[in-house]
Amino acid sequence: LPDGGGAARGAPLSLLVPPGSTIGLFGGGQLGRMVALAARPLGYRVHLLDPDPDCAARPVADRCLTAAFDDAAAAAELARGCDVVTLEIEKVSQASLEAAARHAPVRPGPAVLAVVRDKRRQKDWLAGNGFPVGPYRHADSVLELERAVGELGGPCFAKAAMGGYDGRGQLLVARADLAAAAWQELGGGPLLVERVLDLELELSVLVARRPGGESAVYPIPLNRHERQVLAWSVLPGRLPEGVSRQAEELGRAIAEALGVEGLLAVELFRTRDGWLLVNELAPRPHNTFHGTLEACLTSQFEQLVRAVCDLPLGSVEVLRPTAIVNVFGDLWSSAGAPDFAAALEIPGVRLHLYGKEPRPGRKVGHLAAVADSADEAVRRVLEAAGRLRRDPAEPPAREGAPGSTG
Repeated sequence: LPDGGGAARGAPLSLLVPPGSTIGLFGGGQLGRMVALAARPLGYRVHLLDPDPDCAARPVADRCLTAAFDDAAAAAELARGCDVVTLEIEKVSQASLEAAARHAPVRPGPAVLAVVRDKRRQKDWLAGNGFPVGPYRHADSVLELERAVGELGGPCFAKAAMGGYDGRGQLLVARADLAAAAWQELGGGPLLVERVLDLELELSVLVARRPGGESAVYPIPLNRHERQVLAWSVLPGRLPEGVSRQAEELGRAIAEALGVEGLLAVELFRTRDGWLLVNELAPRPHNTFHGTLEACLTSQFEQLVRAVCDLPLGSVEVLRPTAIVNVFGDLWSSAGAPDFAAALEIPGVRLHLYGKEPRPGRKVGHLAAVADSADEAVRRVLEAAGRLRRDPAEPPAREGAPGSTG
């Protein structure tokens, strides 16, 4: 078996990275933690780079480099000790990706991240390649933001072009005269401006793709967002006839056009007038597919390992419908930790905590529930989530915001 770092010693960059090799990870958050845990049974070692010395994946990795994602020298050091490098976060700099690629295959590659990392470039790429997107504009000043909201003809979401997740880095701008305040609150940087859509459904597609082009598409989940943050997701979702097939074809076409090696999650909206539109892309594991840990023969995390190592892809068959709900740090209060025991009393419910310090607004885990039907899985997981709160007088953490594009 290889002892890691073969590429660094002049070995050819072959497609196959066999079990016993070392996988490098940009990012040590909860996604990196779950990727590392999936890599272990397959015999892989895991090295990671993350700016947080106490990142969630540190306890399950073989080696951790504490460095910024734009530290190209540290990225090269990571890759020198690995046989393949992948990622769990998009905000790795282009220079770091290219530095790593000089020492080991990086999957997905720097060219994919160059398109996806910047929301404006991503949206332009989608539109330019004929993929359906909602109305949008760019804004590089307050005046351009005012003009964009006026031209789009209604409430809009203004999103920072770079960064932002879980509802951060975006604001609802209801009218053009509110643009100045939004511009200031978002930091005065380049913005993507999108018209608020009248949504019927929110769904997502996850495509796994090997370097040779073999791909697999997971069944489509139905998602519910509240304040632009995922509240719950169920896999598979009950969708109108033909929507799953259309979504699968769209996801596969985007992954092929980008040349993704690894995973590509495609967030989709179905509007009330029947349009299926692309919201955003993520070349990594995705929150809406956490349910694959319980639902599918092959979880998204094992599938990422298989894909980037060019192993045969695993089955995406759903064994039982599964719903998930996120657990946020808001649930920790003066009354103590959430009542996990009460939640776990419900049949079919499992708890996943990420080893992160709880604080308001921070995603620290999720609950999953399996059942014989999608509706029952959602009912169970929402009941379990309701049991977590020890202080019934506290308001719910997040109320719904229908029609959002977040």
